[in-house]
Amino acid sequence: MAQGPPTTSWVRYDDAGGGTRRDTRGSSDAQPAAYADQRGYGDQRGYEDQTAGYGERGGYDENGRFEARRYDQPSAAWEAGSGAYAQPGAEQPWRRQPQDLYDEPAPARSRARVATVGDGDEPDNPFTGNRLFTVLLFLGGLGTSVALWVFETQPGAVSDLPSLMLAIGRVTGLIGGYLLFIQLLMMSRASWLEDWVGSRDLLHWHRWLGTSMCVFVITHIVFIVYGYALLAETDVVTQTFTIITTLPKMVEALAATVIMIFIALISIRGLRRLLSYELWKGLHLSAYLVLVLGYGHQVAAGANLSGRFASIFWPGLTALVISAVVWGRVVEPLWMNLRHRFEVVEVVNEGRNSFSVYVDGRGLDKLAARGGQFMRWRFLTGGAWWQSHPFSLSAAPNAQWLRLTVTAVGKYTERLAELEPGTRVWLQGPYGTFTAERRTQRNALLIAGGSGIAPIRALLEDMPSGTTVIYRASRQDEVIFRDELEELAVRRGAQVFFVVGSRNEPGPRRLFTTSGMRELVPDVSERDVYLCGPPGLVDAAVDLLRELDVPNAQIHLDPFEF
Repeated sequence: MAQGPPTTSWVRYDDAGGGTRRDTRGSSDAQPAAYADQRGYGDQRGYEDQTAGYGERGGYDENGRFEARRYDQPSAAWEAGSGAYAQPGAEQPWRRQPQDLYDEPAPARSRARVATVGDGDEPDNPFTGNRLFTVLLFLGGLGTSVALWVFETQPGAVSDLPSLMLAIGRVTGLIGGYLLFIQLLMMSRASWLEDWVGSRDLLHWHRWLGTSMCVFVITHIVFIVYGYALLAETDVVTQTFTIITTLPKMVEALAATVIMIFIALISIRGLRRLLSYELWKGLHLSAYLVLVLGYGHQVAAGANLSGRFASIFWPGLTALVISAVVWGRVVEPLWMNLRHRFEVVEVVNEGRNSFSVYVDGRGLDKLAARGGQFMRWRFLTGGAWWQSHPFSLSAAPNAQWLRLTVTAVGKYTERLAELEPGTRVWLQGPYGTFTAERRTQRNALLIAGGSGIAPIRALLEDMPSGTTVIYRASRQDEVIFRDELEELAVRRGAQVFFVVGSRNEPGPRRLFTTSGMRELVPDVSERDVYLCGPPGLVDAAVDLLRELDVPNAQIHLDPFEF
């Protein structure tokens, strides 16, 4: 794989929150003059002392290739908390890898796939998405649902206020029912749907559909009750009781409505934080009951579902949704787990509150996973078997093992640190379109915050030379994968910046300014940008990228929302 020497430099934050940029080949001659003069980043006083602890880094031979000689311990300045980026020698072993799993430095499959994805001048088949076609399909189905009322309603049927109220109620009911089908389809986890729509758009659809469905269903109820109350010349409360007790399948419809509103309420961010993840997920899955309870009402009481076309369209839509749910939540995961037989190999400490779980299995070279994707992991051991959680792959998949990296933040994640070798694992996925194949430009910028480094580190293996990584952390002891990132940076011809410190310090604050970002990545608007981290970091980065005129098509998000 032919590539030039990596452009290696580091960012350092001094006690005042400033910083400097320096070429790690041992000379600062390559540093832009404007960088040293930036008062927001500080000056270079005391910089030479930073490198004292690194020993002899190596250099470039006559062909321009980086030749690693020796990499010792990091400098005292790093340990003291000054924060740095460094990119030393390439030949150190992968210290995080389980013993006796590798007989060669890296799997041939992984190396070949990286070359295919990342080494061309431009992406071979840049993914532009199916967003427009998806929207057109959705609108076509929505229009068809409304047409059911149009074709089944006689001319002149809407002639007074009661009939108008009932007409609005029936149309909004048809729309609400259609939105329910699409919402459940988006929740099916069918791989073909995720490939088609994309994880980010699926999340946006899911949120929008949930709110819209509630609005239309409640509107349907209000107008139907009011319309019948006008016809019967009675009050709304009496008419509500009459409808529930006399019309078929109305008790089930009432139960479905209560469940739907309850799910909508617990999905509000403030209320969601009050619930554990396991409880919230279990309650959220009760959305499937809405379909079961509400379908009978739609067919039994739906005045516009008795026509010939309606008798084909509505059951056909139901069959599509049920098939997708069964395929995505039962068939695909069952086949994958029977085929690969996943189990834990080793748990390795990665630093402060972080550890990696290595999982092997049969025929992992046939697992259709990519760096940057996530899977749902269910560890079949006491106290953990009954729940699954989403974790990103923290290394690109290879023929020997899969790896997830966990930050212990609660009882469940703390329990995972005690997993024993041989523990069986039930996996679902892979999910996500946060992959190198989705690039639209040749070069990329990867921005990670906190434990968001896991998918970014895996993604780096698939990226072309010239990729830049910015790793944001609050403390030195929260930085993980430092050795691996340094080795990958040399092997892939990439550049990595560790930006460490409180968000209130001048240096980290300057990172998310237009001038600060341009100093690190001058051509940022010509790159695809991949973001993964806490929502605050992702939101700030997206706002900055828009100020820098980075098109939305070049921004790829994985904002811890799954």
